[in-house]
Amino acid sequence: MANTTPNPICAFAVSSDGVSRPIALPSDLQTLSKTDGYVWLHFDVGDPAFEAWLIHQLPVTVAKALVASETRPRCDRVENGLVVNLRGVNMNPGADAEDMVSLRLWVTEGLIVSARVRKVWAVDAIRQQMEAGQAPVSTTLFLAELAHGLTRRIEKVSLTLAEETDAFEEHALSPSTTLAAELAGLRQSVIKLRRFVRPQSEAIAELADGKIWPLEAHSTNLFLETANQTARTMEELEATSDRLRAVQDHLDMLHMSALGRNSYVLSIVAAIFLPLGFLTGLFGVNVGGMPGVDAAFGFWAVTVSSILIGFVLFFVFRHLKWL
Repeated sequence: MANTTPNPICAFAVSSDGVSRPIALPSDLQTLSKTDGYVWLHFDVGDPAFEAWLIHQLPVTVAKALVASETRPRCDRVENGLVVNLRGVNMNPGADAEDMVSLRLWVTEGLIVSARVRKVWAVDAIRQQMEAGQAPVSTTLFLAELAHGLTRRIEKVSLTLAEETDAFEEHALSPSTTLAAELAGLRQSVIKLRRFVRPQSEAIAELADGKIWPLEAHSTNLFLETANQTARTMEELEATSDRLRAVQDHLDMLHMSALGRNSYVLSIVAAIFLPLGFLTGLFGVNVGGMPGVDAAFGFWAVTVSSILIGFVLFFVFRHLKWL
């Protein structure tokens, strides 16, 4: 018979003074006390029993939001709780940081249910704190610290991209064959981050204003600082994107300039050789009466004449500033 109970990544009970202890998965989430502390349950979305267990324990709308295949940052009040989706940079080994990982949460006064597809390092930092016996004293402070941890790591990646952009700007005056490909990769990284940072900034700002969910003073201050940090990160990403676009435009201009210069030189060369081609074609016809056919110096006369015509055309073009 298939197992109908998921295996949580971690499960903790946290008292009102912030002391945490590991617990077993509760059989019924509705029986959890909401007067003293809270319970945090963290799951892997890929657990085969997770979705069925969620539908049995939580409202169907909430359960579907926690296991959705595609998510974007959001913060919505549903019944007596919050559905919160956030994103963090992918710091897993062998992964690209800009391939952001999703974190889905259901938050009430006494319960936090979180789920992830891949490891989220900001969540792991809180888990380590709880294993040491210390935890955020409330669910709102848990959310505030989580959002702050996610934003701090996103900001580090954003600053790294800005530093790489500095290097591109320095090398833009002497472009190499690999610069265009590297630039395209960097622009793609910035686009991926911007895709989720913007709605995440809006979701955190909604939480920070305290209208969607009541906040205590410390949580409010931390949320406001995180919202400001997220806004700065978004502005930094937009500035980096604009700078990369300017570098791309500069490289395109250099490329078009090189093509125009090469086409111009080829046009001048063709103009010089056009009368020479006519001359050689004329003397190449096989008809009677061609002058110089029987002369011993005929070949050299035509050759020297062609060279002189070429030099005359060259100096004429120089005088006209076409060269």
